[in-house]
Amino acid sequence: MEHQKNERLLEIFFRALKGEMISVKKLAVEYQVSKKSISRDITEIQNFLSEHRELMQNAELAYSYKDKAYILNSDEFLKNKELFSLVKIILGSRALNKEEVLTLISKLKKFTTIQDRTMLENIIRKEIYHYHEVKSDCHSVIDNLWKIIRSIEEKHTITITYYKMNRDEVKHKIKPVSVMFSEYYFYMIAYMSDDTEYKPVYFRIDRISSITEHREKFQLEKKYDFDEGDLREKNQFMFPGKNVKIRFEFSGLSLQAVLDRLPTAKVVEKNGNKSIIEAEVNQGRGIIMYLLSQGSWVKVLSPQSLADEMKQEIEKMQNFYR
Repeated sequence: MEHQKNERLLEIFFRALKGEMISVKKLAVEYQVSKKSISRDITEIQNFLSEHRELMQNAELAYSYKDKAYILNSDEFLKNKELFSLVKIILGSRALNKEEVLTLISKLKKFTTIQDRTMLENIIRKEIYHYHEVKSDCHSVIDNLWKIIRSIEEKHTITITYYKMNRDEVKHKIKPVSVMFSEYYFYMIAYMSDDTEYKPVYFRIDRISSITEHREKFQLEKKYDFDEGDLREKNQFMFPGKNVKIRFEFSGLSLQAVLDRLPTAKVVEKNGNKSIIEAEVNQGRGIIMYLLSQGSWVKVLSPQSLADEMKQEIEKMQNFYR
C-alpha cells in the first residue's frame, strides 16, 4: 500500500514537472482513491518544494482558481510561450534534417501542458509537412557540431574531409576555435595547423563529411583567441574580409531593417527620405551581396574601393540583360 502511494506521488510530481494541471477531482477518479489522499500527496509535494527551494529553483505548486487545479510555477522552467518561440526558430533555421527536427520538437513538446501541446501541434503541422532542410554532405549536423565543440573544448587538432563551394573534396588538418550559426548554416572557425600567421578560416559544418580527432593538442596565445561577437557584428554571410568603416546613403522603406542587419550601423545624417549610414564591417563579398540586395535604395559613398567593387558588380549584372 505504501509502495503504491509513493509511486502515485512520484507520478503526480512528474506530471506537474511536465506542465500538466493537477486536478484533485480528476486524479482521485484516475487513481481510484479519495480526494483527501490526492490532497495529501499535493501537500507532500508542496512541502518538498518548500524545503528544497534552491534545488528546485524556487518552484511552487500553486492552486489556480481559474483552472481549478494546481500548476507548477518557476521562473527557471521553460514556459510554453518560450518553447513555442524555440520551435519556430528551429523550423525557420532549416539547418537540421527533418528527422533531427522531429526528434527535438518531440522532446520539447513533453514540457508543455496537454492543452498547449495540441495547440502547438496545430500551429506547426503545416510547417513541418513542408519542411525542407538545407542540403548536407554529412550524416548529421548535430553529430558534427558536437564533435567539433568537444575538440574546441579539449583543444585537439582535427582533420576534416570537406566539400568546397565548387564541390572539390579536400582534407585539412586544423585547430578548431569557434562555432557560429548564420544564414541557415553552422560554421566552424579554425586555424590551419601549419599556419604561423593564425589567419581564421571558415568551414560550413554541413559540408564536412568526416572528422578525425588527433591525440595531438594545441595551445593558443591569448591574442589569437577568437571573438565571435565581433565577427557577428561586422560580418555578412560569413565571407572573410578586413575591418573597414563604410558610409552609404539609404532611401528605402525600412531604415530599421538595415540597422538590425548591421549591428554597428548608425545614422549620421538625415535628409527627407534619405539617410546617411556609417558602419564598421568586414569588407568582402558578404557586404557587397547585402548592399546589392537593397537595389537602388543604396548608394555607397566610401570607401572608394567598396564603391568601385559595387560599380563593377552592377556593370556585370547589366551585361547579362543587354
